[in-house]
Amino acid sequence: MSGKYRTKDEIVSLFHDGQTIVVGGFANHGVPNALIDCVLDSGARHLTLLSNDTGDADLTVGRLIHNGRVDRFIGSHIGMNSETVAAVEEGKIDVTLIPQGSLAERIRCGGSGLGGVLTKTGLGTIAENGKQILEVNGETWLLEPALRGDIALVRARTADPYGNLTYRGTSRNFNPLVAKAADITVAEADHLVELDEIEPDRVVTPGVFVDMILVA
Repeated sequence: MSGKYRTKDEIVSLFHDGQTIVVGGFANHGVPNALIDCVLDSGARHLTLLSNDTGDADLTVGRLIHNGRVDRFIGSHIGMNSETVAAVEEGKIDVTLIPQGSLAERIRCGGSGLGGVLTKTGLGTIAENGKQILEVNGETWLLEPALRGDIALVRARTADPYGNLTYRGTSRNFNPLVAKAADITVAEADHLVELDEIEPDRVVTPGVFVDMILVA
């Protein structure tokens, strides 16, 4: 295959039991659905899912919940997905809920080589349990550690053979953050273009962060 383009079979082979999968998207929008197909086809189980949400029941990223592939979820909310809520109540999934801004910053830190972010969000609540509280310049802060995964799944608008990515509108959401926060980053794109078709100042995620691009 040319450049970083890979077949579905090559990408399916990346997934194994017990991995942490970081998935872009927000409320079913900008979700890498074809890459979620690859996870399902791999048969991988006991996954940790790191994502803003779990979508709706058996839709987009929610399909991983529906098919019983996820043991743990880390994100900002689950209320859209009745299957996730039921799985939590039945003790089938462990859920860690994080304020959405803190979640975004922790993923950003994971992709930027930083140890974490200092925030006041969650101070004095159960969110501070088990975490460090620091005094900086006379103020109290909660240290939220960085988040990373084994494989990141990203949805882009356009991709070139070197892995440079652009996004469309609000589909950008968590995708650029996710793209930097894993050992391996795999992208799918609405359009695959030639090297000279993406102007340099339009690139949002540089190809250095992208390892593979799914081709049909």
